[in-house]
Amino acid sequence: MPQTYPYEPDYAVRPGVVLEERMRVRGLSQADLARRCGRSARLISEIISGKAPIEPETAIQFEMVLDLDSKIWLGIEANYRLHLARMDEKKLAEESIEWVREFPINDLVKRGYLDRSTPEAETVSKVLSFFDVASREAWQDKYGSMNITYRHSPKFKSNEKVLATWIRLGEIAAINQECCEYNSANFRENLRNIRGRTRESFDQSLSGIVDLCGQSGVVLALVEPFPKMAVSGAAWWLSPRRAIIQLSAHYKTDDHLWFSFFHEAAHILLHSKRSIFVDSKSVSDNKVERDANEWAANFLIPRREWNRFVMAENYSGVQVDKFAKDIGISPGIIVGRLQHEGLVQWSHLNYLKARLTWKS
Repeated sequence: MPQTYPYEPDYAVRPGVVLEERMRVRGLSQADLARRCGRSARLISEIISGKAPIEPETAIQFEMVLDLDSKIWLGIEANYRLHLARMDEKKLAEESIEWVREFPINDLVKRGYLDRSTPEAETVSKVLSFFDVASREAWQDKYGSMNITYRHSPKFKSNEKVLATWIRLGEIAAINQECCEYNSANFRENLRNIRGRTRESFDQSLSGIVDLCGQSGVVLALVEPFPKMAVSGAAWWLSPRRAIIQLSAHYKTDDHLWFSFFHEAAHILLHSKRSIFVDSKSVSDNKVERDANEWAANFLIPRREWNRFVMAENYSGVQVDKFAKDIGISPGIIVGRLQHEGLVQWSHLNYLKARLTWKS
């Protein structure tokens, strides 16, 4: 099939030019046309100069006096006004080139969301379309204002547009997934099931975990992080009846991923529907994050069981693996907890963790 291209000329005929030509052919002055149409001479002058548009009523009068169909008049007018609007948009786009360069354009091209051949000025409108907004102001209202609820390390402040882009990818994934209405009791019950699945290969258990979350009104979205974006997960509400847990697998081990998942689940269960919780490894300095950490830690490893294990002071691989089997979770989670609490060195027992990789 031959490829077709839309015809988009970079000019448009001003309706006044056509009007003056029809008047010349008919031998009419502006005053004559105004009298015949029952309109003011000032209106005719402003239509000719482009200051006033041709309204439907005026188009019908021009049809009767100048013998040119009203639809043609309205079409000329619409094309002209659309052309002016596009010129304004183009000017704004050229003024926004520096702004759009702060987004991860190359990564969006690699992931198929933008076209590599798009001229830089047109990239502005493509980025706005990616976010489903029509202007920089609309982007700021919807995504820029989210920054007040982002909970992440201060060193990521300069990358807010990158972070917003990652969040948008999770939003797109959520929109495309089937999901029931949120049910807190159902979510808690399904989290118990998911906890047991941490012992399975993540690739094998993923689809089942996505289904369990969806049955509870929670979308689980795995979105590869952008370079130098040390964010492990996020949680927020797409609507009052649908929540999103978004994971990056940034640290590429099962202990980090599972703790991030249950940490974000805690935000959904415990905290405000108006906030977006974006969590990195360094964030633990506020009560909301501490509460989510504590909930996730105790849900994965009940406090009584953990205290009994720690009191034995035997952290060999054999004992860690046995303890993990006894309480029904991945041994990597146990190792991660031991390392986090300084009970073993970060270099010890890592063979019990499952490594994760992004598939291209």
